[in-house]
Amino acid sequence: MELKIELSGLKFYACHGVSSQERQVGNHFAVDIAYTFAAEMAIASDELHDTVNYADVYGIVKAEMERPSRLLEHVAGRIFHALHVAFPQFTRLRVKLSKLNPPLGGEVHGASVTVEDSWNREG
Repeated sequence: MELKIELSGLKFYACHGVSSQERQVGNHFAVDIAYTFAAEMAIASDELHDTVNYADVYGIVKAEMERPSRLLEHVAGRIFHALHVAFPQFTRLRVKLSKLNPPLGGEVHGASVTVEDSWNREG
């Protein structure tokens, strides 16, 4: 049995962007994370150590968001990799990173990239 946990709308102010102004001034970003893992222990025990604590997931995302990058793809990839390494029990992971109000010369709610993959743990 697998369990899916989602963290949605994690808000950050960070300095990611191609232009030097974006890297100096910064912008608002939102991150959505979804991960699955075997859940039998957590469901049966009601103990935090038997699950993937989403506070720990948030801490990893926050640390990666604090490191400036030029491309959203790079930031999302770093977050994905850091979570995959920290939590090898994941069977599926999705990271969506959105730059809110990107400087495109018109009204745009956001520009997003999504990185996701799944792993077959049975063989």
